[in-house]
Amino acid sequence: MVQVAVCGPADATGGELTHAWRVGELLAERGVTVLCGGGGGVMAAVAGGARSRAGLVIGVRPDDGRDPRPAADVSATVVTNMGQARNAILVWSADAVIAVGGSWGTLSEVALALRRGGIPVVTLGGWRVVDATGVPVVGPVHADTPEEAVRAALAAPAPPPSGD
Repeated sequence: MVQVAVCGPADATGGELTHAWRVGELLAERGVTVLCGGGGGVMAAVAGGARSRAGLVIGVRPDDGRDPRPAADVSATVVTNMGQARNAILVWSADAVIAVGGSWGTLSEVALALRRGGIPVVTLGGWRVVDATGVPVVGPVHADTPEEAVRAALAAPAPPPSGD
């Protein structure tokens, strides 16, 4: 079973929500298990899209699980009570990572996935990481549409692990 983590801001734009919903649909149609943070925004949208296609969605929560109103419609929840450190659990559990949009938490997930190495990391809108001279860093694949993002996540050869 292939597992793809979909990351993105809880405070998402309408375009990010639309993209995340479609990414969820496309992944579920391919039989992929979707991993997300289990919260609102992009996380809720990708879960909704996947569940609309009878997909399996696992939410990896940063809290203690006591919130009676889960933000995302997930199939199952992993409660970590680790705050943002749960981002490492999310990306280490994935065979690929798709970041939709951008926030500081999303950037940390992209960085952790690139640092891990060995898996495709795709950005759909949001962050574009460049070096000190403005040249894009090697690693993340940039996509312009949900279809491109899913295709890249499932077909791209994995980059080598980070040297640092």
